[in-house]
Amino acid sequence: MQIGYKLAAEAFGPAELVRQAVRAERAGFDFVEISDHYHPWLDNQGHSPFAWTVLGTIAAKTERIGLATGVTCPTVRYHPAIIAQAAATLALISEGRFVLGVGSGERLNEHVVGRGFPDVRLRHEMLREALEIIRLLWRGGYRSYEGKHLRLEDARVFDLPDEPPLIAVAASGEPSARIAAELGDGLFATEDKPEIVRHYRDAGGAGPRYAEVPMAWAPDERTAAQAVLETSRWALTGWKVMSELPNPVNFEAATTTVREEDVLGKFACGSDPDRFVEAAQGFVDAGYDRLVMQNAGPDPDGFMDFYSGELDGRLRALTPRGDAD
Repeated sequence: MQIGYKLAAEAFGPAELVRQAVRAERAGFDFVEISDHYHPWLDNQGHSPFAWTVLGTIAAKTERIGLATGVTCPTVRYHPAIIAQAAATLALISEGRFVLGVGSGERLNEHVVGRGFPDVRLRHEMLREALEIIRLLWRGGYRSYEGKHLRLEDARVFDLPDEPPLIAVAASGEPSARIAAELGDGLFATEDKPEIVRHYRDAGGAGPRYAEVPMAWAPDERTAAQAVLETSRWALTGWKVMSELPNPVNFEAATTTVREEDVLGKFACGSDPDRFVEAAQGFVDAGYDRLVMQNAGPDPDGFMDFYSGELDGRLRALTPRGDAD
């Protein structure tokens, strides 16, 4: 079991994200994961720095902690050749600490380059081609590729690590889980649905399985839930909504009916460690072994102290409840 910390790039500026990553290393986390967005989910979050610059700075300011994108879309806003080069460079400067998390993207971030946003079937086809291109370039030498959607012409990544970064592919259902098994090295998810891991394993997937655990730390439950309502209520809209809305104003409109009780049903809120452990247990039961603490509370330093003092050992000791029978 490994435990990670989610760097909320929509809620904090780049210097603060770097500071939190350094703090997370001291707190005992195994890795930090950062979203790769162009826009925040809501305007009042107020931030969305370039994730790759932040990751490079974190690599330079830390010694042990792993780094991951959670996740990058290598098909619309970026060409996969650019991601192949960026990931290889980050693997080198971090001395092998980087994991490339990839997915089929959200309209919120990808529409900005004016190329439109394809339907989910085409997005999956493009993600397959992107992963093939990235793998091809990581083999070294000049490479070309002619796909249905993506092309590569006589390109070479000159600076390559001895071992390529692990690729974790985001999945929410059977088609994307199959892509993770066939073209990735691991799985990435945001829901504690056992069927996602089952689809991944049925397709031959045997790598690490990353999942984000929604939580909000504050001294009391109400303060934590109110923080989620203010900045993170978009997380309750569901993946089909999250992938399709184009701008923060649309998420503002789509979340006007989210209530405090809805938040409490999704997020572990407050300061009771048993509540946080139980939330994590659901993901462990579903088959995940890389848990990312996605804290939407108002005090990241308070949460890290809480993690070090109350959660670290208990989370690392978790096993699927079915295995104990």
